[in-house]
Amino acid sequence: MSTTTPPKKEVLLSNRLQILILQHPQEPDKEIGTAKLALSHLANCKLQIGLSWPNLSKAVGAPSLPKEWAVVYLGSGAQLPEGKVFTAPMMFCGNKGQPLDYGKKPKVSELKGVIVLDGTWSQAKTLWWRNAWLLKCHRIILNPTAASLYGKLRKEPRRECLSTIESIAEVLQALGESKETSAALRSIFSEFLVEYKDKFKGKPKSAPKA
Repeated sequence: MSTTTPPKKEVLLSNRLQILILQHPQEPDKEIGTAKLALSHLANCKLQIGLSWPNLSKAVGAPSLPKEWAVVYLGSGAQLPEGKVFTAPMMFCGNKGQPLDYGKKPKVSELKGVIVLDGTWSQAKTLWWRNAWLLKCHRIILNPTAASLYGKLRKEPRRECLSTIESIAEVLQALGESKETSAALRSIFSEFLVEYKDKFKGKPKSAPKA
């Protein structure tokens, strides 16, 4: 079956923090997956396809320290004290999803990159557990203000689950990157979905599960 090809790199969107996308090799949703879409539009972005890498430096392709990197966490969401509500767009969390105390949070200025896991929910969890070095990186939990634009095209296990490109847009903006870059990524994804729907209009297609 033919696939929707991400637009060519014409004008790259700037981002200080490098985005490293780790994609499961059996990610089935090639037609509406967004890893390559993000790769084709972000100036500082790398896509690695595989199941495991011996360490962060191998995944990045250059000497790298876990303390300088954060990963979008796949746990069961933010674990807040009773009575507290998660209102921020993101938070740094501990190993059980609990918010970190002020003194334990990394300084954004010291971060060099963010890791995003790409695949279905179960595939992303496989990537998490097969790469133990991820546990040494800072963990980020996102709190998106809106559900994914995927809608019924792709079923997500939780409301806060987003496409890869949407997660990147959210995390970059939350970490102080240009709002214009994040807005452009969301717009690119929206246009991509319109193109996809037009291409398969009238052709029945079951929604893939995340």
